[in-house]
Amino acid sequence: SFYLSLSGFTYARLLISSLSIFSPTCEPERSNPTSTMFRRATSTFLSRASATRRFSTDVATPATNSSFVEAWRKVSPNIDPPKTPLEFLKTRPPVPSTIPTKLTVNFVLPYSSQLAAKEVDSVIIPATTGEMGVLPGHVATIAELKPGVLTVQEGTDTTKYFVSSGFAFIHANSVADIIAVEAVPVNQLDADLVQKGLQEFTQKLNSATTDLEKAEAQIGIDVHSALNSALTG
Repeated sequence: SFYLSLSGFTYARLLISSLSIFSPTCEPERSNPTSTMFRRATSTFLSRASATRRFSTDVATPATNSSFVEAWRKVSPNIDPPKTPLEFLKTRPPVPSTIPTKLTVNFVLPYSSQLAAKEVDSVIIPATTGEMGVLPGHVATIAELKPGVLTVQEGTDTTKYFVSSGFAFIHANSVADIIAVEAVPVNQLDADLVQKGLQEFTQKLNSATTDLEKAEAQIGIDVHSALNSALTG
């Protein structure tokens, strides 16, 4: 269900964070010649790529990496080289000389597209650093999303979505790409189910005996509290 997917993803994030926190106390990784060579090759490839091409929100025309293709041909002349990330990049419109009147929004989920090249007046993003309003001409930004309400303003029409998590990429050419793991229009939320879920996870937290049970219950409370705020706010 929608609520389970929210809790599951948030728990995964918590698990990843816990692994990174406790990694210094783990047993040191044994030296592996193959993995060492792979890491060195990857590092060399990335350093060469960054020397000739810098990351930017304004993607230029894609170009193949000639040095990589040449090296591949020497090793495997009978096998076509794999595509590099550069070949999948699409050209973005240039940054206009004047600020446009509209913000172009792409709002996608793993299984569907909610908004595709939609021109709106503004969006309010539930970022982990706080609510962030985005207007045309906004500075290039990458923001992590937290459970909360994404508000899309188009003239006098306002559409609100509850998003579980994800990222927002604000480009210098007044294009906003919003990628959420899960989302649903706020008007489709069931207030009774939200209250029921909040009560259930509160009871689980009170009766939890292990750290894992406490963490899962707290995640459920956080998500359902955000859902409740979306309905009441």
